[in-house]
Amino acid sequence: MAKVVVGLSGGVDSSVAAYLLKEQGHEVIGVFMKNWHDTDVTISDECPWEEDSKDALLVADKLGIPFHTIDLSQDYYERIVSYMFNEYKSGRTPNPDILCNREIKFDTFLKHAILLGADYVATGHYCRKKTTSNGFELLAGLDENKDQSYFLCQINQEQLSKALFPIGELRKSEVRDIASKQNLVTAEKKDSQGLCFIGKVKLPDFLKQKLKEKKGNVIKVSRDWDGFKNPLNFSQEYSFIEEDGIKIGEHIGAHFYTIGQRKGLNIGGQTNPLFVIQTNTQTNTIFVGEGDDHQGLYRPGLRIRNQDVHWVKYVDELLDGETKGFQLRIRYRQKLFNAQLTKTKEGLDILFDQPQKAVAKGQFAAWYQNDILVGSGVIS
Repeated sequence: MAKVVVGLSGGVDSSVAAYLLKEQGHEVIGVFMKNWHDTDVTISDECPWEEDSKDALLVADKLGIPFHTIDLSQDYYERIVSYMFNEYKSGRTPNPDILCNREIKFDTFLKHAILLGADYVATGHYCRKKTTSNGFELLAGLDENKDQSYFLCQINQEQLSKALFPIGELRKSEVRDIASKQNLVTAEKKDSQGLCFIGKVKLPDFLKQKLKEKKGNVIKVSRDWDGFKNPLNFSQEYSFIEEDGIKIGEHIGAHFYTIGQRKGLNIGGQTNPLFVIQTNTQTNTIFVGEGDDHQGLYRPGLRIRNQDVHWVKYVDELLDGETKGFQLRIRYRQKLFNAQLTKTKEGLDILFDQPQKAVAKGQFAAWYQNDILVGSGVIS
């Protein structure tokens, strides 16, 4: 049996992952990652990770496994938080959870685990790993409603070789049943809805601690805007100026909004809901459209630069000029849709079979073959 370090987050999923590994006969060590204690960025007097740390310790005690806490806050700040702030400031939409897995859980944390003598690192992700003759494959979790393979779309072969996903074959209801039967304190604990590194804090509240509010105009673009008469090529997006619409209100800063956003505009008096269709951080302007079928919300495709393209297995890489069909998603839990990927000298050109809504720069696009996650990249 192997020596496995489990990232105990204080949630039910990692708790059950640790239990299953111990039942299989592995030597299991529980480790809680302390990822944030910047007193310059505080939301309240409450310590958002303290409760999680206590729950992780209680689970380790219940299972009879060693427990450690490691402080990775400096790595988080340098490798994720600073990047995230800079991306939002420039009007892009990063995904800190994907970066968290690539840069912290399966890099910095993995290195700490190896120092503890670990053969593997295990997490409570709903995904699976398969060993093949030419490497490791990352597969979607069997629970379609909880599949988290998208969040792991940037990990590489070396990282996969050291990764275990004990609950990937289970449904969430089964995980909770196991936790309940084992009387684990996390059995009924709600899933975290906050940032991966802070816990309970929601993203908009966190951003406001570092990015200053700055009033700007909200411009509504009508459905019959003249620019919609000109079809976009696969990777283009519509470009608006304030004269293309009418001012219907003000916002608190273009960097706080992202393409497709509906909540937080605080503008009434419209027949249908308003959606952000474009932001401009240079002019501090956001453009909105009425209704989720507004043409400005949709794009026929996207482009990913060479330096931002990642293949889970090198053997799956496309050759220059090669085109191949995949299933794609650009956000967590989005239903997979069909697309054609073409390798060019500059990167990947991706043409959707049907126009897709709310494609934002900085997001990660991930492509699949059935339930196998093949690759991913940052939308440019």
